[in-house]
Amino acid sequence: MTKVLPTLASAVALFQHQRRLGERAMSQLTDAELRQALAPGTNSIAVIVKHMSGNMRSRWTDFLHSDGEKPDRNREQEFADDFADRGEIVAAWDRGWDCVFSALADLIESDLQHTVTIRGEPHSVIHAIHRQLDHYGYHVGQIVLMARILAGDRWQHLSIAPGQSAQFNRQMDENWRST
Repeated sequence: MTKVLPTLASAVALFQHQRRLGERAMSQLTDAELRQALAPGTNSIAVIVKHMSGNMRSRWTDFLHSDGEKPDRNREQEFADDFADRGEIVAAWDRGWDCVFSALADLIESDLQHTVTIRGEPHSVIHAIHRQLDHYGYHVGQIVLMARILAGDRWQHLSIAPGQSAQFNRQMDENWRST
């Protein structure tokens, strides 16, 4: 495996964090809740996953050498929930993230000097990476919020639970002092 460059290491860590947040949120839902829209005209989590996966495949396949909007991408179809079951939703999620991490792992330092295109618009490699971090963070935020609402009382917080900040800070301070 190619060494991840320090300038890319933080981006990789943030992509990994976004993936984990989405997975931890979705794991708290029933199969039916994954497919439930919160209001008319909004997307379910399953549809958001399908869109993210389609975007990831398009943007990260042949990342340095072809436009990030692949000619065979059917973006409109990404907004139709045609998954057979939860397994297909998870498989689409995994396929998308595999494209992201495979492309990032293949980058070498000289690649950072390249320009890539997305829908014909030129971007530096770093800008294209940041653009996708922003896009995926937006959708993962939607997934987390929707999961929080749908899970209701079953929800287990993904970060510091309300009312637990002081306890968390004390623990962090104790951990820091013990190192």
